[in-house]
Formats: sequence, C-alpha cells, structure tokens
Amino acid sequence: MASSLEHRSTYPAPATVVYSTLVDEAFLTERLRAVGGKGASLLDHSLDGSRATFRMRQGVDASRLPGAVRSILNGDLVVERHERWESAGESYAGTSRVTISGVPGEIHGRSRIAATGTGSALVVTAQVAVNIPLIGGKLEKVVAEQVGKLLATEAEFAEKWLAEHA
Repeated sequence: MASSLEHRSTYPAPATVVYSTLVDEAFLTERLRAVGGKGASLLDHSLDGSRATFRMRQGVDASRLPGAVRSILNGDLVVERHERWESAGESYAGTSRVTISGVPGEIHGRSRIAATGTGSALVVTAQVAVNIPLIGGKLEKVVAEQVGKLLATEAEFAEKWLAEHA
C-alpha cells in the first residue's frame, strides 16, 4: 500500500504570478542549481499558453540519505521528475511522476495553485509506492518524508525568488 503526503505552501503573490514563476525555465534552472543536488538539470521544458510540461533530474548524495535507505541502495540517488501543468479556471492544476534510480517504485502527485485571501497557495498531494517485499512500506515513509522536506526547500526558494523578481 502506498504512503501519502501533502504539502502546502503559501505565497503573497497572486496565483497567476506563482504559476508563471513555478513553470518558468529560468526559475527552474536556477532552483535546480541552488537546491537540486548533485547533477541536477532541466532536461526538457515546454510552455504553450496555459500549459507547461517539464522534466528534470535531481541528485541526492548517498551520505545525505537515512541509514535505512543507504543499506539497501548502492550509491547516490538520481531522481527524474516529470511535471505537467495547465490552467483550470482561476487556478492551476498539475500532475507529476517521479522515478528514483535503483528503487522499484514511483511517486505520483497532484498539485493545485489557487487564490487565497492574501495571495495564493500551492497544495501538493502525492502517493509514494516502493515495491520491495517486507520493507517497501518503511521505505515509502522515508521517501515521503524526504519529498516533504524537498518541497519545503523548494517553496522557500520560490518565496525568495518571488520577492526579488515579481
């Protein structure tokens, strides 16, 4: 059974500005450089009106992984993340699919950027599935926790970027 996670970030900017920022090629490239880890890069990017699609690679150094994960995997993790976004009325909806090298499983997520009374909010929900008998459930929880930390770090980067560029 998959482990679930939910992350919420709030921004003082309107939803249209947050969406435009989060799918901007320059923003994504700089975010990957700053917080994407070893070998991070934007592999593909397409922005067409109210739709955006991008694929990126992020790296996690083995020394930064919890002991339970290090004991199962050999070396650093390479994370491939594919996101699709589109306008959904006055909000924006996204889907994501994440694979991790050496891990039999995936992360599937849904995201929404919508207006709030003071700006906008990004809500990400995801399901983490690791298909390893006996220990898959434990690894799912560790992966979900690490993804939550990454989303928080990315949200902090976005807040700073918006303050400087919006």
